[in-house]
Amino acid sequence: MAGLNRRQFVHGLGATLAAPALLRAGRREPRFPIGFSTLGCPGWDWKTILENASAWGYPAIELRGIQGEMDLAKRPEFEGSRLQETRKSLRALDLVVSDLGSSAHFHDRSPAERSRNLDEGRRFVDLAHALGVPYVRVFGNDLPGDEAPDAVMRRIAAGLRALGEHAKGSGVVVLLESHGDLVTSPVLGKVLGDAGSGVALLWDTHHTVVTGHEPAAVTFAALGGLVRHTHLKDSRREGDGRRYVLTGQGDVPLQDTVRVLATGGYTGFYGFEWEKFWHPEIEEPEVAFPHYARTLGGYLAEAGVRAV
Repeated sequence: MAGLNRRQFVHGLGATLAAPALLRAGRREPRFPIGFSTLGCPGWDWKTILENASAWGYPAIELRGIQGEMDLAKRPEFEGSRLQETRKSLRALDLVVSDLGSSAHFHDRSPAERSRNLDEGRRFVDLAHALGVPYVRVFGNDLPGDEAPDAVMRRIAAGLRALGEHAKGSGVVVLLESHGDLVTSPVLGKVLGDAGSGVALLWDTHHTVVTGHEPAAVTFAALGGLVRHTHLKDSRREGDGRRYVLTGQGDVPLQDTVRVLATGGYTGFYGFEWEKFWHPEIEEPEVAFPHYARTLGGYLAEAGVRAV
């Protein structure tokens, strides 16, 4: 399944959704294919999320919790008759949901934990189907030191394969995020190869470049055909660790990564994952989100990507 650009994405929601969006397209400024994760704005309600996305030129939103509730199925916006109202509110501002970010992971040995995580993944797939969202993100996540890595990777792949089977026919694709101990192309390639055709990759470029010490060009050369969505963020060294900083103000080669994606034929969204929920000390979304839109817009323009 090829990556989706914004117009393909809207078209994929069906004629009833696409037609109004296309009519409105002539009445707004062109936008680059960028999105932000709601992980970066944990205090915002649904109305604020949509209004700010529209005002700052974002065509897409990744849902990773709203106002501290990470289980999206428990949010009133996605329950019962409210779900159709939610879809209308997105259409009214010509916005799409790029993906749903679940917390499900598949490295656990415990059958009970594996069952719990698979149940969460299934609920997110069902919600994505109801919302017309094409992707659900899950994690691998860890390769515990007391077990052979190959055994853990087989177990992760089995969980992904089971969730991919549940998603079959729904129009939803399961995305494994490069995260935790799965941050190099050999490891990710092995797991995804064993997981089957119902699973693709959400490439968190920070994790592969900074944690995995793998240049973006190397990762994309190996896995580019599986990349459906991206997470981009910047950071710099601070003491023994790292601090997330505004885009372009750190030492992560983000512009090079954008160039690799754009020239390599990637047509999905360039997603901003500002981890405000986990790191409350970093800048507020009112600062970080418009800054990302301006900076990424410049990177994308230089790489030959046009706003639409």
